[in-house]
Amino acid sequence: MHYLKYIGKVEFIFKSKLSVVKNISGFTAIAEENATLLILGSMPSKTSLKKQQYYGHERNAFWPIMLSILTNQSPHQIPSYNQRKQLLINNYIAVWDVLQSCFRQGSLDTAIKMDSIKTNDFYQFFSTHTAIKKVFFNGAKAETIFRKYVLPTMSEQFSYLHYCRLPSTSPAHAAMTLHQKTAIWEKQIKDYNKR
Repeated sequence: MHYLKYIGKVEFIFKSKLSVVKNISGFTAIAEENATLLILGSMPSKTSLKKQQYYGHERNAFWPIMLSILTNQSPHQIPSYNQRKQLLINNYIAVWDVLQSCFRQGSLDTAIKMDSIKTNDFYQFFSTHTAIKKVFFNGAKAETIFRKYVLPTMSEQFSYLHYCRLPSTSPAHAAMTLHQKTAIWEKQIKDYNKR
């Protein structure tokens, strides 16, 4: 009797854990046809998905970094998501994610179930955004997935693209300070824009 109760409890816990591993889908790209630079993440966090905004977690450093580079202003000074998106567009910057969908428990990249991933259609994207010459990866996971699952499928016509990994803006990447991350992002983006 006690054994059956124990088995039932374990089964309930197992099912409860499985229930939070959800199939999630990302957003369409922030991109105009005249974009010259693409920033790629892996997949939006739970908070971003709930808000339907790229980098929606208040502790994610993406918007503080980009606003600092492009305007010398803080997120408090430009709180509107639409204004922030327009700022990227005005500076010929596109934002997207490597993954179109995946199963993931929580928000961490390490929780992505790799056998469930579906990547975005980069052949179509680069075919319609021909001015993009540089791709920046927001963190290691985005780069790893792209190089393993996307790059081998890309035709020679996109061999002109250059790739660079930048420090992840995720709050989970706490090995670097905001100041350190900003300095690296700023140098790479401004050096590219000088060309």
